[in-house]
Parts: sequence; C-alpha cells; structure tokens
Amino acid sequence: MKTDSIKASAVIPAPPKVVYAAWMNSKGHGDMTGSPAKVSARIGGKFTAWEGYISGVTRELKPDRLIRQTWRTTDFQDDEPDSTLEVHLEKAARGTRVTLVHTGIPSGHGPEYKKGWIDFYFVPMKKFFKAKK
Repeated sequence: MKTDSIKASAVIPAPPKVVYAAWMNSKGHGDMTGSPAKVSARIGGKFTAWEGYISGVTRELKPDRLIRQTWRTTDFQDDEPDSTLEVHLEKAARGTRVTLVHTGIPSGHGPEYKKGWIDFYFVPMKKFFKAKK
C-alpha cells in the first residue's frame, strides 16, 4: 500500500522542556492547541485530540527531545494501518524548533495533514506560548 510522508517545522517561543510537558499533558495539549485533549504521558499510553478526531498510542519518549506515536484520524479507513508521528524538539535561538516527521499517511492525504499541522498546531502553539511570556 502506497503512503505519504511529510515533514513540517516551526520555532515555538518556549524551551523544549515546556513544549514537551505541554504536548504530553491533557490540559497543556488542549491549552496550546485550543481544543481538548486526553494524553497519557507514558509509553503505551493512549491519546486523543481534537474531540476524538485524532487518536493513537505513545511508542517512545525521550524527555524534552522526542515523542514517537502511532497516529490516525477518523478519516482513516478501518483497514488502513496507523501512521507514525515523530515530534523532534531542539533548542533554538528563540525557543524550540519543533520538527514533525509524519510517515505512513494514507496515499494522497499528506498535503492536507501537513496544512493541518501548521494551522491547528504550529499557529496556535506560537500564539499560546508567546502570550505566556
């Protein structure tokens, strides 16, 4: 089965430790994206975001550096396997460079998911963390 892969990156105005903590916390994740989320901050822990539109399981954690999760939306067909999301966090001059590497996306959907990451994660995260300063 052919799949899409995407990569998106942005500098978020907060230290890696703060971004990581928010991503892996139900309240923090919801606050930084503007939509409620449920996150179990452990390997094997489940998460949902955007009112259940996104769901998955955390597979690897390197505190303040990497989050690797299985990931799917309600748009995936039942017979389509989960995709894989890697969230890389690197200290940057003005905060944290967050790089998302998203692989195994159902064929043809990569561009819309890349736009979604930018519009529904990077844009609100920048506003949220800038306001917290």
